Amino acid sequence: MRAASETGLIVRHAGTVLVGQVAVMAFGVTDTIVAGRYSQDALAALSVGTAIYISVYVSLMGVLQALLPIWAELHGAGRGADVGRSVRQSLYLCGGAIVLGMAVLSFPGPLMVWTDVPQAMRADVERYLLILSVALPPSLLFRVFGTLNQSLGKPKVVTLLQMFSLAIKVPLSVWFAFGGAGLPAMGLVGCGWATLVVNYTMLGCALWLLRTQPIYREARIWQRMERPDWQQLAQFARLGVPGGLSVLVEITSFTLMALFIARLGVVASAAHQIGANLAALAYMMPMSIAIAGSARVSFWLGGGNTGAARAACRRALLLTSGFALFYAAMLLLWRYRLPAVYTDDAAVVAVAAQLLAVIALYHLADALQTVCVFILRCYRVTVLPLAIYCTLQWGVGLGGSVLLAYHGFGPWPAMQSPLAFWIMGGVALAITAALFLVLLRRTVGGASRAGATLPA
Repeated sequence: MRAASETGLIVRHAGTVLVGQVAVMAFGVTDTIVAGRYSQDALAALSVGTAIYISVYVSLMGVLQALLPIWAELHGAGRGADVGRSVRQSLYLCGGAIVLGMAVLSFPGPLMVWTDVPQAMRADVERYLLILSVALPPSLLFRVFGTLNQSLGKPKVVTLLQMFSLAIKVPLSVWFAFGGAGLPAMGLVGCGWATLVVNYTMLGCALWLLRTQPIYREARIWQRMERPDWQQLAQFARLGVPGGLSVLVEITSFTLMALFIARLGVVASAAHQIGANLAALAYMMPMSIAIAGSARVSFWLGGGNTGAARAACRRALLLTSGFALFYAAMLLLWRYRLPAVYTDDAAVVAVAAQLLAVIALYHLADALQTVCVFILRCYRVTVLPLAIYCTLQWGVGLGGSVLLAYHGFGPWPAMQSPLAFWIMGGVALAITAALFLVLLRRTVGGASRAGATLPA
C-alpha cells in the first residue's frame, strides 16, 4: 500500500511538472513554427540563436535547480523558517547568475566566430539574443520560485502560471513576427520581444503569490533580506556549481550541434532545429520524473528514512524507463509526420525524418541518465558525474561528432550530415547512462547500509 502511495505521489508531482514544462517547451515550439512559416532563413537563425540561449539559460538554471535537495530536506525535517532564509540567500547566487548570463548573451560574436556560423546569420542572431538577455533576469528569478515549489511538493502553482504564460506567448509571437494592427513585421526578433513580455508577466505573478498565498507562510519568505551568509553560499556552491557545470557540459554537447551544423547550410540547420525541438520536448518527461523523484528522495533523507529514499529512487527509474520507451516509439512511428507540422519544405522534412530515427534511441539513454544525475545530487554526489560528462559528452559526443561529420575517422568517411552529431551524441549518452546507473546503485546502497542521511 505504501509503495503504491509513494508511486502515486511521484506520478502526480511529475505529471504536474510535466504539464508546466511542456507549456514552457511550447514557447520554443511556437517560435520554431512561427520562424519556419516566416522564412527558411529565420528558422536557421533561430536554430543558432536558440542554441546559444539554451546553453546559457539551462546551465544557469542548473545551478539554481540544484538547490532543490537542500530545501526538500529542510522541508522533510520540518524546518520551514530555515527554508525561507535559505531562499533569500539564494537570491545572491541568482544575482550573480543573471550578471554572467546577460554578459554572454549580449556579446555572442566570439562564440559564433569560433563555431564558424555563416556571416549572413550573425546579425539576426545578435539582435535576437540581445532581447533575450533582458528577458533572462525574470526567467531565472522565476526558476527560484519554481524550485521552491517543487521542494515543497507544490508544483501546481508553477504549472498554472506556465500554462497561463503560454496563452499569452502564442498570439504575441505571431503578432510581433508577422505584424498587424499597426505593428510592423519583426520576424525572429518579434519572437524575442514576445518572450520578454511573457517572462516579466510570470515573475510579477510569482511575486504576488509569494506575498499573498498561505502555502508560503511557514517559510516566512517575506522577511528582511539578510547579509550574505558565506557558509551557506559555500554550501550552495558545492552543490550548485558542479551541478550547473554538469548541465553546461550536457546542454552544450547538445546545443553546440546547431552551431557546428550551421556550416552545412540552411536545410541542415532547419532540419536539425526541428529534431532538436522534438528531442527537447521528449526530454520533459524524464526531467519531470527526475524533479519529482529527487524531491521525494530528499524529503525522506531529511526525515532520516534511507529505506524510503531508496524505494523512491527505484520507482523513479522504473517510471522513466516505461515512458522513455513509449516516447521513442512515437518518434519512430511519426518521424515523417512531425516535421511536416513545422515546415512544408520537402527537403527539410526528409532530413528531419532521418534525424528522428536516431533521436528515438538518443532519447532512451538521455532519459535514464537524467534521472540518475538528479538523484545523485540528493546524496551530494556531484563531482564524479561532472567528470563523466566532460569526458563523454564533450570528448566522445561533440568531438566525435565533428570528426565524423567533417573529417571521418577509421573506416568511416566524413558524413557531411547533421546525422553524425546525433549518432555520436547518442553513443556518448548511452555510455554515460550505464556509468551513472552503476554509480547510483553503489551510492544509494551505501547510504542505506549506513542508515543515516548525508550532512545537509
